[in-house]
Formats: sequence, structure tokens, C-alpha cells
Amino acid sequence: MKNVHRLLSIAAATAVLGTGYALAHCQIPCGIYGDEARFAAIEEDLRTIEKSMTKIEELSTDPTKNQNQIARWVQNKEKHADHIADIVTSYFLQQRIKPANGAEKEAYLNKLSFLHQMLVHSMKAKQTTEVSHVRKLRGLLTEFHDAYLHKPATGKKEGSSKK
Repeated sequence: MKNVHRLLSIAAATAVLGTGYALAHCQIPCGIYGDEARFAAIEEDLRTIEKSMTKIEELSTDPTKNQNQIARWVQNKEKHADHIADIVTSYFLQQRIKPANGAEKEAYLNKLSFLHQMLVHSMKAKQTTEVSHVRKLRGLLTEFHDAYLHKPATGKKEGSSKK
């Protein structure tokens, strides 16, 4: 009986809150990570945000006629900006980037800086139709990717993330 109540509670919470995105694989120490999948998801979100911004600008030439479509593109843009923020926080900050001291501290702080800047620019992309935020996010994603995989400025890979 207890299990039935627990399952009903979970089902009710899911129905009320919705399922949303699967943010990270999980937050238990299962050891199964898909780092490259997260980078690819952020890049897909960036392409979607950029297209949404373009469509909003195009449709805004006749806002009365295109009001419904503008609203849908705005919602789409905001959803994908939130998804980037969710991946940054729920996957990278909470699960993958570990605090470091000594020789590793500078690299740790560098990664934190990239992730914080990504959060700020995803927020700005959500608030505006300025494509410059998408461009900035793309650059930050590349820089974070290289720092995360311990690539030097030359682009040669020195190591890789733990799987």
C-alpha cells in the first residue's frame, strides 16, 4: 500500500510539474556521463535561439498579423535559453566540475568563470533578440569545452575528462 501511495505521489508531481528536459543523466553517483552530448545539446539550443531571434525580428514587421507566431517564437527562445542554464548548473556545476586546490585551482576557477559567463549570456539571450549574445555564448562554449578537456591554446588535446 505504501508503494502505491508513493507511485501516485510521483505520478501526481509529474503531472503537475511536467517532465521538462532530462537535465543530466542523474544526480546519483552512477558514473555514467555524456559530456559531449551536453556540449552538442547546448550548441543545438544556440542554433534554436538564433533562429528564434531571427523569426521574432522578421515577424515583428507586422506584429498585429503575427502576434501568435511571435509569442510562440519568444517562448521557444526562452525555453532553450533556460535549457542551457539547466545544463550548466545541473550537469557541469553540480556534477562535473570539482573544487580544486593547489596547481589545479587556476584551471578550476577558469572553468567556473566560463560557466558563469554562459549563465549570464543565456539570461541575456532570453531577455533580448540581440544575436550578439548567441555569438558570445558560442565562443564561451568553445573556450569552456577546451578548458574542460584540458586543451592548450594550440588546440592539441592534452587529456580528457573522466568518464
